[in-house]
Amino acid sequence: MLGQCGFDVPVVGMGTWKTFDVGPDDEGGARAIVTQAIDGGANFFDSSPMYGRAESVLGRALEGRRGQALVATKIWTPSASEGRQQAEAALRYYGGVVDLYQVHNLVNWRAQLDLLDELKARGAVRAIGATHHRAAAFDELIDVMQTGRIAAIQIPYNPRQREVEQRVLPLAAELGLGVVVMRPFAEGSLVQRSPDAAALRPLEAFGVRTWAQALLKWVLSDRRCHVAIPATLSERHLADNIAAGSPPWFGAEERDYIASLKQ
Repeated sequence: MLGQCGFDVPVVGMGTWKTFDVGPDDEGGARAIVTQAIDGGANFFDSSPMYGRAESVLGRALEGRRGQALVATKIWTPSASEGRQQAEAALRYYGGVVDLYQVHNLVNWRAQLDLLDELKARGAVRAIGATHHRAAAFDELIDVMQTGRIAAIQIPYNPRQREVEQRVLPLAAELGLGVVVMRPFAEGSLVQRSPDAAALRPLEAFGVRTWAQALLKWVLSDRRCHVAIPATLSERHLADNIAAGSPPWFGAEERDYIASLKQ
């Protein structure tokens, strides 16, 4: 998928869960953060109909910049007819094309993959993926990966949630699938308390100044991972996140050190 979507190196993108589910009076913040992200090179944006207004808010925030962005969204319904309605809406939001269209949490994935295959054949979808956030569903996700019908997966991965290391990431590498990483901060729980400055000092040579940067670089230093999608509406946090998406990358020793700090 990374070849199909244009990534040759790991990157930091943006999620839209909670942060883009806003009313008209607050859409200016979404537009400002999207502009900053694209200007800074974080041009991968992930959304879903599960996220309330986020899909449409992202679409409006991308007006005038759609050609510079890679948009990932999802089908999320057990109904085939409703899945088609979701796709029609997303295509309206995103200028008639979705760069990565995913089956969210594998809901009715067989029928929804039929729809996404159809859309890909007519050029409305560039790549197809599948997601799940629960380790209990990874066996089914592996089944979908082995069908040969998808080009990417989206999974949770951070120093506290490492189940994907057992089978999912090795299989993704074997099959040449793109890997989008959700929850790099474990839904915020990993950044509620940061290690002190002295603990982070050994990571300064890697361009790391904050604990959030250490966590993002920890993910992207696993070369099986291609995009991490933290969500934020803070311009300062976004700038820090983008900086974490550049080399030098951690080796095994640094990644083990960061994992040791997670408590």
